Amino acid sequence: MITRSVTRSALSGTVALTTGLLVLLPVAAPAAADSGSDPVVRAPGLPGAPAVAVAGTTAFSAPPAPPAPAAPAAPADNSLLHRSGTQVRPARGTPPPSEVSALSWLIADARTGEVLAARNAHLKLPPASTLKTLFAITALPRLPEHARHTVTEEELADIGPGSSLVGIVPGESYEVADLWRGVFLSSGNDAVRALAEMNGGWDATVTQMSAKAKLLGALDTHVVSPDGYDAPDQVTSAYDLAVFGRTGLASPEFVRYSSTVDAQFPADGGGSFGIVNTNRLLSGADGVAPYPGLIGVKNGYTSGAGNTLIAAAKRGDRTLLVTVMNPQWGGGYEVYEEARSLLDWGFESGKGVTPVGSLQPPTPPLPPLPPVRPGEEDPQGLAKSPVLKALRAAPAGTAEPAGRGRAAESAVHASSAAAEKADSRSGYVFPVVLIGGACLAAVALAVVRRSRRRRAETG
Repeated sequence: MITRSVTRSALSGTVALTTGLLVLLPVAAPAAADSGSDPVVRAPGLPGAPAVAVAGTTAFSAPPAPPAPAAPAAPADNSLLHRSGTQVRPARGTPPPSEVSALSWLIADARTGEVLAARNAHLKLPPASTLKTLFAITALPRLPEHARHTVTEEELADIGPGSSLVGIVPGESYEVADLWRGVFLSSGNDAVRALAEMNGGWDATVTQMSAKAKLLGALDTHVVSPDGYDAPDQVTSAYDLAVFGRTGLASPEFVRYSSTVDAQFPADGGGSFGIVNTNRLLSGADGVAPYPGLIGVKNGYTSGAGNTLIAAAKRGDRTLLVTVMNPQWGGGYEVYEEARSLLDWGFESGKGVTPVGSLQPPTPPLPPLPPVRPGEEDPQGLAKSPVLKALRAAPAGTAEPAGRGRAAESAVHASSAAAEKADSRSGYVFPVVLIGGACLAAVALAVVRRSRRRRAETG
């Protein structure tokens, strides 16, 4: 009797324990799963953009920050760049940049995109040939450098008077690489015309450049003439030019062309002639001292724009980018001296300032979650589903057509429910094993009891 009572008590306790676990564990399992890290998705709309995490269901969390500068770090506030005048936030003991006369300028860290200081960063001004940087980052990836093109008279017919030229001759065949050297070194509008023709035509190139500027967040730029020649309503800003220059620095081809000091260009009827980069800060021509570590990029001049310049230089592990638009002091080479002054300040004092903005493209807005139908309270907790978290990170332009919206929504809900059902099933594994073990123990105990009874009867 005592054995039977103990057996029943043990079996009852085991069943009660496992029943309680069955009730509690399926609820705890999804909660534990939700406490983990958020799903990682790729930032939409940005080619090659870093992976970022979807924080909750409302916004992207910031990508991993670069190593903090020596100065106290603070989030970049791009609203400062929309203010007039000079914007800089130096730490105590750090001097601001020396005064320069340009109507607009900006200096930034080319690696991080942090803007160290700026003046009238979004003031819209004519670009002159610095607009060729936007032309280059648009067309360079589309044109194989060893392809050849025979230039026609029609392509060169509309070149503006007074344009800078590399010396292209109609009827001659040129390699794309030679034409790009004509653009970067001689700032040749004739070379731009030939490349634009290969790129689909003048108007198509304007459209492509405008779309590229918008994609990069360069919203001050309005393209009319890809070569930068003065045209009504053609404008850009120091901020946009810095965005174009930074984008170009990510391209080995762009860097190779923009940093070339001199080269040979094909001559009419065979042979070649020498061309020299018109960026005096790179070439050291006309009495302008070359800047140490200069990578190049692009200079420009028109009567409407004055002198303009995008320049990048590397010192140690830092690369700085500066844009200068239309200096009001000095002569035609003052643009190089003002760029030199800003670069010197950036290398000497740039680590002691808090950024005033960023050249990074804006983060695309997140689309809303699918609406809950009237009367539904989201009983399965779909708003916390990793599937729907990822859905919030999808670009707005990827929404399904109207005829398939309901089917897409149903598929997302079904997929989310299946994922949570699988999580719930995982909570039953331990209780089932425990019940099985208890049953086996009860059976073994019963066998032992029967064996003892038989020995007692035969004894």
